[in-house]
Amino acid sequence: MKEQLLKIFAEHSGEFVSGEMISQQLGCSRTAIWKHIDELRKNGYQLESAPRKGYRLVSKGDGIHPHEVKVGLSTKRLGQELTYFDATDSTQFTAHKLAQEGATEGHVVIANEQTAGKGRLGRDWYSRKGTSVSISMILRPDLPPQKTPQLTLLTAVAVVRAIKNIVGIECDIKWPNDILLKGKKLVGILTEMQADPDRVHSIIIGIGINVNQRSDDFDPSIRDLATSLAIEKGKTVERAQVISAVLNEFEHLYDLYLNEGFTPIRSLWEVYSISVGTYIYARTMREVIYGYAKGITNDGVLLLEDEKGQEHKIYSADIEIASQVEE
Repeated sequence: MKEQLLKIFAEHSGEFVSGEMISQQLGCSRTAIWKHIDELRKNGYQLESAPRKGYRLVSKGDGIHPHEVKVGLSTKRLGQELTYFDATDSTQFTAHKLAQEGATEGHVVIANEQTAGKGRLGRDWYSRKGTSVSISMILRPDLPPQKTPQLTLLTAVAVVRAIKNIVGIECDIKWPNDILLKGKKLVGILTEMQADPDRVHSIIIGIGINVNQRSDDFDPSIRDLATSLAIEKGKTVERAQVISAVLNEFEHLYDLYLNEGFTPIRSLWEVYSISVGTYIYARTMREVIYGYAKGITNDGVLLLEDEKGQEHKIYSADIEIASQVEE
């Protein structure tokens, strides 16, 4: 009901909407409308009321409750089922549990705060209350396990495009899953799966976006390495809108991927990549390889040619651009 109410206010931006009109459109009593208005006010929405005029939305809150996210959704399945937490240990943990219990494809877990957020290679992901976007998506594609890295790259493209559409900021992708803004980390992506050796049961994709942090909100250990949309824009960014945009863009690219394969996604990824076409250091678990990043394979593997002309396939590594290391 609150989702439909917010859509009515969006359709009449800046205008008063009569209680009678709202009642007719929602099919509920004036008393029920008042209760929902009161709940929106408690969620940070500023709503003006006037006799014989009705209600007018003055300003939005910065909540990411399901009704606030769904207002901006144009998806058919992604995000149509949402599980929300004001605080939780990790959206990934919850999404894995829901997937094991039979959650349908497209179910999304959202948290206003994570106390034990997960990053790649077992790292922590910081997400203070009310500042960031922390979501995990449950997918059930008919794919062999070796194809799952493709979805990490697809996710990166979706997030970059969503941020451009909503906030107007151009970001870069560093293979495989880091999204950078002016060289600082803005987004982290973590892809995990539940699978047999030859078949994927579910894929859980976690996305963490720094949205409204100030510099001193970041832990001192990463303060010089991380940034946020608000730092770049100089103003608060509506997090629910960011989530909706990411889910809309992801479903569009995901459907393209399921219908046409990885080739069109690969082309889009290379447009935004700063890893391809330059000399890099690839720090794997066993060694550090220096060479020229030639591109990615159709399985999402990075191709690196070393100084002797030998080609290496990089499946997992920390990437550093050579010029940045030398500086």
